[in-house]
Amino acid sequence: MRTVAYYKGCLAALSAKELDISTQALAPKVGLELIELESVTCCGAGDIHEAEPDFYLHLNARILAYAEETGADTLMTVCNVCTLNLRQANHALKGDAALLERVNQNLEAVGAPPYSGGVEVLHLLWLVAAGEGYELLQQAAHKGLKGLKIAPFYGCQILRPSKLLGFEDPDKPSSLERIIEACGGEPIDYPAKIKCCGFPIIQAREEVALAELIQPIEQAMQAGADAMVTPCPLCHLSLDAWQLKLREQTGKDFQMPILHLSQLIGVAAGLDGADLKFKRHVVSVAPIVEKLSV
Repeated sequence: MRTVAYYKGCLAALSAKELDISTQALAPKVGLELIELESVTCCGAGDIHEAEPDFYLHLNARILAYAEETGADTLMTVCNVCTLNLRQANHALKGDAALLERVNQNLEAVGAPPYSGGVEVLHLLWLVAAGEGYELLQQAAHKGLKGLKIAPFYGCQILRPSKLLGFEDPDKPSSLERIIEACGGEPIDYPAKIKCCGFPIIQAREEVALAELIQPIEQAMQAGADAMVTPCPLCHLSLDAWQLKLREQTGKDFQMPILHLSQLIGVAAGLDGADLKFKRHVVSVAPIVEKLSV
């Protein structure tokens, strides 16, 4: 078992609890022991990063410090945005001794532990898409997906900027495809799998955001996908809940089931409904369940 500090982020703690529940249930099956971080806050998403960059830096430094305090050398995330923010802050702190000292003084002032730079931030996707994690995934996925056609949707902040993320080619990623195949599914290729889901601008420019969102769903459906899978809860929220907005705007009722990454693997690993929490989805996952039961 690989012990990792586990930062679930805001959505998995609140509106996307099914992501946290399925991740915690799946973890031991893929060789992960999770130490959940409890005394932590939001990573600041993109909003605080833009408005108050120094505040954003301290928020993320505090999360990194609590992760380091667990004794684990890895901080595991389940959100693209959290991954980017934490890796960005980590890169800045490790590369500037004076900055790290100043931030640690401020952390001490609020009763938080200091951070020495001993933690690496990794997304669940990266932990199970290569190496020993991938081998354990193959073993765990004994039930399989029975050839279901699954469209991967990476989103943008798990791939770019590549100098900070760096796990795979941002223009030709393959980690989700490898995972889908290991789980017995058939990955569907389509151009919009690496585009933005539109979430960051939905409040300011809804029409533009929905124009972004419709592309991956429409392309996945045209390619014959039974469902889509994403490693990001923000992308999941967009793809799942906003299909209603797309229907109101375009008249197209896609009814495309959207799975969190841990749910997809969980299905293949035989997790039951109590761990998968499909009833929390807006678009029904029943068609997938029915195909797997045949």
